[in-house]
Amino acid sequence: MTMSEERNSGSGGKEEESEDESEILEESPCGRWQKRKEQVSQGNVPGMETAFLAMDTEEGVEVVWNEVQFSDKKVFRIHEDRMREMFENLMRVDHPNIVKFHKYWLDTRESQSRARVIFITEYMSSGSLKQFLKKTKKNHKTMNVKAWKRWCTQILSALSYLHSCHPPIVHGNLTCDTIFIQHNGLIKIGSVWHRLFVNVFPEAIYGNVQHHWDDATNQHYFAPEYGLAEDVCSIDIYAFGICTLEMAVLEIQANGDTVVSKEAITNAVQSLEDPLMKEFTQSCVRTDAKKRPTAHDLLFHRVLFEVHSLKLLAAHCFINYQYQLHDNCLEEKTRTFDPNGVMAEIRHGDRPGVEIKYSNVSPLELDKFLEDVKNGIYPLMNFQRGLTMPRTLSIFQERMETVRTPSPEPQETETRKVVQMHCNLEFNEGGTRSHLSLLLKMDDKLQRQLNCDVLPTDSSKDLASELVQYAFISEEDCEKLAGFLEDALCKHWARPLSEESSRA
Repeated sequence: MTMSEERNSGSGGKEEESEDESEILEESPCGRWQKRKEQVSQGNVPGMETAFLAMDTEEGVEVVWNEVQFSDKKVFRIHEDRMREMFENLMRVDHPNIVKFHKYWLDTRESQSRARVIFITEYMSSGSLKQFLKKTKKNHKTMNVKAWKRWCTQILSALSYLHSCHPPIVHGNLTCDTIFIQHNGLIKIGSVWHRLFVNVFPEAIYGNVQHHWDDATNQHYFAPEYGLAEDVCSIDIYAFGICTLEMAVLEIQANGDTVVSKEAITNAVQSLEDPLMKEFTQSCVRTDAKKRPTAHDLLFHRVLFEVHSLKLLAAHCFINYQYQLHDNCLEEKTRTFDPNGVMAEIRHGDRPGVEIKYSNVSPLELDKFLEDVKNGIYPLMNFQRGLTMPRTLSIFQERMETVRTPSPEPQETETRKVVQMHCNLEFNEGGTRSHLSLLLKMDDKLQRQLNCDVLPTDSSKDLASELVQYAFISEEDCEKLAGFLEDALCKHWARPLSEESSRA
């Protein structure tokens, strides 16, 4: 079965770019990604001094084209199989608060003087958290506590996801430069892949592979034990603690020194007025790594845990299945409620209970909360766990013997979920086969229209599996789509041919 695809996407308007910046320098082998001349900064990745803005011609969005050059092609080939395995694993990392890793390929063409690894990542157009904090301080503003709590929750949600993978993935380069903030308040952490270059291939990479713990401006992010032993999750917690401190005070005063001293960090912590914020930050930057809490534990600290789990889960369920409801259903439902009606009650045997009325909940606040959940600002935290990863992605210090085996080119995989399915089946003239038209609506509101001919002997499971193979649907949707096609095909083939002919 071969399926053709048509995608309906809105035509977004953008101001005309200068000819220099929009000039296409290079295309990916598949033609989807187009590298432009404009350079961007998307976090400190050792061994990679520049990254370029690029266009995803399929989705019509800007992305980042990252390049790492290897000084010797022979050395590059020694690491080639391991690199493919690690990059394949990175493409599986999927979390709303982690910068998306889209695609990679290896370039060993004879026309190139050096071998290259090229990988495409999500473009964070609003810049880093460090830039945002500097602008806030420049405008003589203080940090909003509510925003601080939201940011901490999102960063921790990403770290909890990485640390709950099996085995855990340690970020190892968490700073305010590698955390990005979007205009709607959504936080994403980037540079998850940097340890691949720092710990595994530093001797093979062309140019200055800067060991980030020697960078004086970022040295205060790294735990006392950093680099002395195998990386563990607690080093991310220490770095997170420094980030939370900078988010609260906007900048740790170093008194003109290049390096932020321990004394400066202690003074900044003591300057926090909220005792819960102070306790929260102090627990993260403890000298003893074993006494630092986990990311999962921190998510439920009193200073952060504002939204009840049941409310959060209900909001996510509403967003995930909103396609089954009409647009104004929430407004229509809340309009019918009596403001003085009791929607919940807490009863106590020895003292008066508590009544919560509909008037206590503002519909505007509810709309805003749902919009924030939709944008990923309130992640599910405890409900979203990591995935099982091969050991090579997590523990880079090991030097495993590389077995040279033929490696297929990496295949695209679909990560978006299907939220609506429609299909149409029509017999052809001979009645021996039928034409299937399948319309799929994805969770980002884009649509896919797929067409093929099917025989009575075709299996719905095989059809769905092929859609996964060609990256038209995610593996998670395979079983659901197979069941949908099974029902449609059974009803279709059971329909008398004469009835179909008369209808035509």
